[in-house]
Amino acid sequence: MSAAPYAADPARSRGRLHDEPGGEQRGPRDCFQRDRDRIVHSISFRRLRHKTQVFLAPDGDHFRVRLTHSLEVAQIGRTIARALGLNEDLTEALCLAHDIGHPPFGHAGEDALKAAMGERGADAGGFDHNGHTLRTLMRIERPYPRWPGLNLTWETLEGLAKHNGPCAAPPWALAAADAEAALALHSWPSLEAQVAALADDIAYDNHDIDDGVRAGLLTLEQIQAVPLVARGWADVRTRFSDCAPAMLRGELVRTQIGAMVNDLIADSRARLAASGVRSVDDVRAAGRALIGFSDAMAGEERVLKRFMYANLYHHPRQLEAAAAAQEVVAGLFAAYRADPALLPEEWRARLPAEEPWVSRHVADFIAGMTDRYAVARYREVVGPITLPDGF
Repeated sequence: MSAAPYAADPARSRGRLHDEPGGEQRGPRDCFQRDRDRIVHSISFRRLRHKTQVFLAPDGDHFRVRLTHSLEVAQIGRTIARALGLNEDLTEALCLAHDIGHPPFGHAGEDALKAAMGERGADAGGFDHNGHTLRTLMRIERPYPRWPGLNLTWETLEGLAKHNGPCAAPPWALAAADAEAALALHSWPSLEAQVAALADDIAYDNHDIDDGVRAGLLTLEQIQAVPLVARGWADVRTRFSDCAPAMLRGELVRTQIGAMVNDLIADSRARLAASGVRSVDDVRAAGRALIGFSDAMAGEERVLKRFMYANLYHHPRQLEAAAAAQEVVAGLFAAYRADPALLPEEWRARLPAEEPWVSRHVADFIAGMTDRYAVARYREVVGPITLPDGF
């Protein structure tokens, strides 16, 4: 399919922060393809295989983690981008990188770091995984000898910064990225970024059902309280009437993903046609999202999310595990902040001289940890800890 006029064009990229003389000679890839590959080859991306998606440090090999979730988001994102004539490589890069800033233990770890850094001032306080994604890719990752970060294109950085829309009051890490790369936080992002954001929603809305049932925290009967799921289940049972219900969970998930993707593509086509946009600049100046669900599907998706928060994300077993995770992260922060000599040698070598950057350095180190590494380091520098079953 030929590219639409409003698709991001690698030949018209705004470029990278640091010039790379001779770098374009490394094969026939364009700049967005190279961004995708840099993300895939990064240490931060590899660590996602041991970072929480829903279940903290899960025992089971069949549960999703941040890495597998990101791959599933990329698959959905590429499908949507192809159907709409958008740039698949930029879309994939954004999908693969969108969770790189998550600390160990997912949102529980994020809450603990936010609390630990909460009193460090407007220039370095708090913790936000989206801002930390930019910080990681622009500063913390250091695979190149002449500059920090992965030196990604402006379009990739912009898409990561505001894939959920304009940001009028950015937290400090996002504001710092904007000060360095001029990411135009007041405008809407590319269509590829808008696709990546909704591909993320589609993936976790449905795959978390699969994992929740597998873990025994949800039942197939229970989730049919959601009208969208009830219709999908009725469709699956009709098409596979000779199969046992227990065999149809995967088919239910596939059916729902298909319904949401098809709705998104159809409504986005209608929005794009009605908007009259003819360029990427038109998209950024449109003043509204041009990729989205129909009103009916958006309403049903909100109902599904409310159900998942009430019945899975806030399940007593999940809350117990989250409390243990926050204890691990808070304990690590306190120990390393009290005695930075406990940090590994390469992190001690880069330790800032004063606050709030000493605390931020400690938070950066902890944010990069995997779940299991965080538990191991806690036992090493803090002491024994009793964790919930299945942790």
